[in-house]
Formats: sequence, C-alpha cells, structure tokens
Amino acid sequence: MAYEISEIKKIGIGLVGFGILFSFLGVILFFDRGLLALGNIFFLTGVGLLLGWQSMWQLFTKKANIKGSVPFFLGLFLLFVRWPVAGIILELGYGAPIQAFLYQIPIIGWILQCPFQLFGLRRKRA
Repeated sequence: MAYEISEIKKIGIGLVGFGILFSFLGVILFFDRGLLALGNIFFLTGVGLLLGWQSMWQLFTKKANIKGSVPFFLGLFLLFVRWPVAGIILELGYGAPIQAFLYQIPIIGWILQCPFQLFGLRRKRA
C-alpha cells in the first residue's frame, strides 16, 4: 500500500471524529456544556496526535493564526465557566486554520479541494 497510517494517527483520527460528534451533539442538545467541552478536548487531543504536539503548538501560536487561536481558546474558556452559547459563537471565528487542517487529512482533504466534482457537478469548459 502506498500510504499507511500509524496507530497513533488512527487514534488521532478517531479522536477528531469523536470531537466533532460530541460538539454536534452538544449543539443539538441545547448547548450542553459537558458535551461541548468533551468535544473540544477530544478534537484538540486528536489534532495533537495527528500533527504532533510541537506542530500543533506551532499551528496555534503562528503569527498568522493568532487571530483565530485567541477566539478559540476564549470560547473554550467560556465553555468551562458555564457560558456555552457565547463560547461556541467565539469558537466559530476559528474557521481558516481548521479548514487548512482538514485539507491535510487524506480522504477528507481530497473531497474538500474538489467541491465541483462531487455528485456530478462538474463545471463545463468553454
């Protein structure tokens, strides 16, 4: 096989998936603070296992990403102090670095980079 994933990366992918699932359930269940906090913790742990802890630290502290990292961590803090709606609203400001991370995941990245090829929606050439 041309591309093999190590066991640590498989666990990281699972944790990112659980993080997304718990966050989704937390929003659906009227901003349940416990599920949202678990979702964020699972997501951060999964990213740490996928990228490596040093690369994750650089992702959050890079000068270009500070505008997204600060709202994310403030939103996480607001979740822990029992303001889940305000926390989720602040975390939504963290879109671009998450999108850049999702582009690096093999299958998900390929799907996101080719949106017009999905479901037979190809653009016609002139």
